Amino acid sequence: MIDPVLIDAAERVFTDVATFDAVEAAESEGFSAPIWDAVAAMGLPWISIPEAEGGVGGTLEDAMAVLRIAGRFGAPIPIAETGVLAGWALASAGLELGEGPLSIVPGQAGNTLHLEGGRLVGQARRVPWASTAAQIVALVDGQIVAVNPADAQIEVAANLAGEPRDTVIFEGVTPMQVAPAPESVTHWSLRIRGALSRAALIAGALEGIVNLTVAYTSERRQFGKAVGSFQSVQNLLVRCGEDAVLVGLAVDAATRELSRGHGDFEVACAKSLASDAARTASRAAHQAHGAMGMTREYPLHQLTRRLWSWRAEFDDAAWKRDLGAAVVRFGPDQMYRAIAEGSGSGIELGS
Repeated sequence: MIDPVLIDAAERVFTDVATFDAVEAAESEGFSAPIWDAVAAMGLPWISIPEAEGGVGGTLEDAMAVLRIAGRFGAPIPIAETGVLAGWALASAGLELGEGPLSIVPGQAGNTLHLEGGRLVGQARRVPWASTAAQIVALVDGQIVAVNPADAQIEVAANLAGEPRDTVIFEGVTPMQVAPAPESVTHWSLRIRGALSRAALIAGALEGIVNLTVAYTSERRQFGKAVGSFQSVQNLLVRCGEDAVLVGLAVDAATRELSRGHGDFEVACAKSLASDAARTASRAAHQAHGAMGMTREYPLHQLTRRLWSWRAEFDDAAWKRDLGAAVVRFGPDQMYRAIAEGSGSGIELGS
C-alpha cells in the first residue's frame, strides 16, 4: 500500500520547485540543481532502497508513485536512475549509493563495455544524465561497476526534451566501486525496471497534460462559449483522459506484480500501453490547444516532448514483439488465461 503521507509531501515539494521557469531553465543547463536539492533533501530519489543499504526505505509502489508525480511536473532530474535503477543495482551488490544523482548505462545495442584487467573499456550510447551524475553505474561482465564521470570522456547530447542522453567513452577507467552482480541484477531485470520507470513517468506526464488541457479548454472561449463545450473538443479530452487512466492502472498492476517477483508480462504490457498513449494523448492535447500548445511560453511542450522521449527508451517497440512471441509460445488455447492472470498464468517473456 502506498504511503499517503509520502505522496502528500512529494506533491508539495514538486509543486513548490518544479515550476515552469525551473523546468525551462534546466533545458539549457542540462539539469535542475534546485529541484534536485529539494527532492533529495526529502530522500525521494532513494525510496524503495532499504535503510540498511543506504536508502530511505519504502516500497517499489511508493517509488513508482513518486515517479508519477515527477512525470506530471516534467521534473528534469535523474530520480528514476538514482533510485529504481542505478541505486538498486549498487545496493543489491552491497556498494555505496553516495549522496549525489546517479546514472545507469542502459543495455543498448552498440554499447561495447568490457573489463580489461579490472579497468573499464569501451563506449556506451544514450546514457541518461551521465554529464550531471556523481557516479555512472553499469553491469559489465557480471560485475556492478561505478565510475566517476570525470574519469570518462563524455560527448554531451540530449533527448527531444533537452534531458542529457550522453555518449560515454571509457579508456581504461578504474572504477570507484566494483562488486560481483547478485543473481537479481541482470541485463533483463534492469531492462524490466527501466521500462517500468519510463511507464510511470509517462503515466504522470499524461495526467499533467489532462490537467492542462481541461483547464485551457474551460477558459478559452470561441463564439461566446468555452471551447471545451464543443463536441469535437470533448472527444479530444476524453481521448486524453482515457489514456491517462489506462496507463495509470497498467503501471499500478505492473508494479504490484513486480513487487511480488513475477511481473515481467505486466511491465511489458504497461510500457507498450504507455508508449502508444504518449502518441495518441499528446496528439489530442495539441489539437485541443491549437496554436497555443505549440508556443514555447506555454507549458504543454514540457510534457509532450518528454512523452515522446520516454516512449523511445528501454525498448519501445521490442516489448510488443516480446509479448507476441510469449503468447505464441504459451499457445492459442491459453490466450484468455494469459490476459486474465498475467504472470500468474505462467506465461514467460524471454530474458
